[in-house]
Amino acid sequence: MRISSQDLTLVATDILTKACGNQEAATKVADRLVFANLTGHDSHGVGVLPGYVGAILAGELHAKASASVVQDDGVLLQIDGQQGFGQIVSEQAMNLAIERARVHKLTVLALRNSFHIGRVGDWATMAAEAGFISVHFVNVLSPNSLVAPFGGRSARFTTNPFCAAIPKSPDHPMILLDMATSAIAQGKVRVAHLAGAEVPENCLVDAQGVPTRDPSVMFEEPKGALTTMGLHKGFGLSLLCDILGGALSGGGAYLPSRVVENRVVNNMFAILIDPDVFGGAEAFFSDIDQYTDWVKSSPPAPGSDGVFFPGDPERLAYQERSEIGIPLDAGTLAALEGVAKSLGLQSVFSENGTSN
Repeated sequence: MRISSQDLTLVATDILTKACGNQEAATKVADRLVFANLTGHDSHGVGVLPGYVGAILAGELHAKASASVVQDDGVLLQIDGQQGFGQIVSEQAMNLAIERARVHKLTVLALRNSFHIGRVGDWATMAAEAGFISVHFVNVLSPNSLVAPFGGRSARFTTNPFCAAIPKSPDHPMILLDMATSAIAQGKVRVAHLAGAEVPENCLVDAQGVPTRDPSVMFEEPKGALTTMGLHKGFGLSLLCDILGGALSGGGAYLPSRVVENRVVNNMFAILIDPDVFGGAEAFFSDIDQYTDWVKSSPPAPGSDGVFFPGDPERLAYQERSEIGIPLDAGTLAALEGVAKSLGLQSVFSENGTSN
């Protein structure tokens, strides 16, 4: 079923409002979730709503919480998210960081104790649209460790995202790299499981460490594990996300003693840099334009549509899904219907893909 972004936003807002009683917060979070769907990141879209609702009802997601400044030394900012909606406290934290970067040309931001911050690319985009380069290391404290370290078969940490963005240059859009350090995001495994589909090769191992494409190994005991992207290289980057995003931010690296049922905590370490920090912004962006043209001039490989820069697939997905609607598989639809009914809401979708 394909559903318009407007209708899907209404559905998400209704579910969150009913769960938390805070319509303003629900609207902001719903907008972010649907935007993730629009850009092709269904793993971070409305499919997370059942988990959010469960966390709200369990008292592990504090819908009225705001970002709280722990330390403010001008260039250095430490923020506590107080287990609030990550889509809200992250935006508040980034706004503060952008203000400091405008003054100092550089900001180092540590955000700790936020509930799931959603698509990390949203926060890098905020920085880029304000004119700043940004780099983000994020760790995840959730009830289940999901990713096996390179050389091991049992999960020891989570998908620990890395993200970076470069503002748009005169001739090209912003460059936005946003990725899990696991071979694929856990949300993509959830989407495949609900859709009855397989995941790509070399992304999962079963409980014995044998590679598999069956996503059910992540949902049935004994559980399997995700693998790291790029073998030992992705493993190293994931460690940095846990150490910088978690330990340095004050939120803690992944340890079983730090996780709580129904709670998904993100901690983020981010650096914002003014491209003109050394007085060479004009030359910097000119170089990016020439470099982009050179890289993209590489002839397409067999079976390929050519060279795509980070951010290009999201722009294409946004254009397509804005025009013809957002696809939701039967499993995700059923999960949304189920959580809506559990809250006392009527059926949220009609047969033609519009909300009721």
